[in-house]
Amino acid sequence: MPALKTEERAAAKRTRAGEGRDDPGFAIYVHWPFCLSKCPYCDFNSHVAGKVEHARWRQALLAELDHFRALAPARTVTSVFFGGGTPSLMEPGTAAAVIDAVRQGWPVASDLEITLEANPSSVEAGRFRALGEAGVNRLSLGVQSFDDASLEFLGRGHSAAEAKKAIATAADIFPRFSFDLIYGLPGQTAAGWRRQLAEALALAGSHLSCYQLAIEPGTPFHRDKVPAADGDLGAELYDITQETLAAARLPAYEISNHAHAGQECRHNIMIWRGADYLGIGPGAHGRLTRAGEAQARYQVHAPERWLAAVEKAGHATAKTTRLSPQARAEELVMTGLRLSEGISRGRFLALTGQALESALDPAGFRRMTEGGFVEGDDDSIRATATGRLMLNEVLRQLLTIAKEHLDQGWLYTMAIPRLEIRLRLSCMWPILFAGETLRLIARSDELLNPAVTLKISRGTVYRIMALTILTGACGYVGTAYWGWLRKQIA
Repeated sequence: MPALKTEERAAAKRTRAGEGRDDPGFAIYVHWPFCLSKCPYCDFNSHVAGKVEHARWRQALLAELDHFRALAPARTVTSVFFGGGTPSLMEPGTAAAVIDAVRQGWPVASDLEITLEANPSSVEAGRFRALGEAGVNRLSLGVQSFDDASLEFLGRGHSAAEAKKAIATAADIFPRFSFDLIYGLPGQTAAGWRRQLAEALALAGSHLSCYQLAIEPGTPFHRDKVPAADGDLGAELYDITQETLAAARLPAYEISNHAHAGQECRHNIMIWRGADYLGIGPGAHGRLTRAGEAQARYQVHAPERWLAAVEKAGHATAKTTRLSPQARAEELVMTGLRLSEGISRGRFLALTGQALESALDPAGFRRMTEGGFVEGDDDSIRATATGRLMLNEVLRQLLTIAKEHLDQGWLYTMAIPRLEIRLRLSCMWPILFAGETLRLIARSDELLNPAVTLKISRGTVYRIMALTILTGACGYVGTAYWGWLRKQIA
């Protein structure tokens, strides 16, 4: 294990004391699993229910909160996040009860961030004011597109006009708001995406999220073989997003999330930094450190089974797994490199007890650094903009872990295209050399003429031909192998 730097030790001490930027905080996630309809691209734990017994669900959420309060007392809560599903379908009274229970059960930060995800339909927008009065101070809207045909394709239950009206309503009610867009739809062009971004910037506040459409197994889009964006087009749309939003003072602080300085989504950034968090509700998962041991906790997935378990036992924890030091370190690398700020050395040391480089494959780290995909200094190690574009492949190089560990939704990036481009470019020189040699061969009679100052034997020409064919074949094989490898890890 590399020797620990004085700066790392000091930063770790501040983290343990709960001070400074190296303290990742403590968060609570609340999952509301119900939707009015299931979008064809969605693989989240969301369900369409004809009737929801709101009083039962409210009591169950409060009961599970109370269970976890006993497991994690006296932690200062800095973020509460209502996700789903569609939490804006929750009765505002339920949101108020949960928020009140958090405030009564734990110390809370003076600037506690309380985010709730919502859809822009007129039905849900009518609840925004009541949700604000319940204590929600940040709204995240699932807009996805400002094009009605695209919204219909995505199975969304709102129109572009409703989306714009909901954004205006959110801006009027909540101190902070954000909305999501999806790009990489079949048939989408670079020009079309630029127009979408222009519309978004005319309405955006201090935060905007842009995700590439992913075709996830088990979804209707996957069943119907809806094509994902071509790799090169996906990379182009990603670049357009980065450049356009950075110019509008909304730089990326994470692969898909952009914000004005200081307006990042606190909840998500805490998770990516490795904070402890509780997961409340069906299918929710959490991370909790107890007696110096990191634990992963998973709640029962199916809504009705979760509800029955909570009503019987006071909670519905399906599984608790101890995270080994190696697993915890790998998890922090995988999530931390999503962030533009990268992985804090001091925070990593405080959370794992080891120096950051000790968790990385030395040869892979050297390759990624020399290739311009990763960079570092005394404070942190970061993926570069190019590295974040192909983060899955960067992680494969940095960590000696199984492929399946990189196949989780929260690790998704359109990771491959740029690395493939670099490899393809590295195979270009044999082709250029071959072209120059063919030109040389075409002039061989002239070069073999004693009257010409530069003289070259016919045997040398043939040797150059053989070398060219060999190097060209190596380049072709290398490119073909990369194409095969891309299919295996895509």
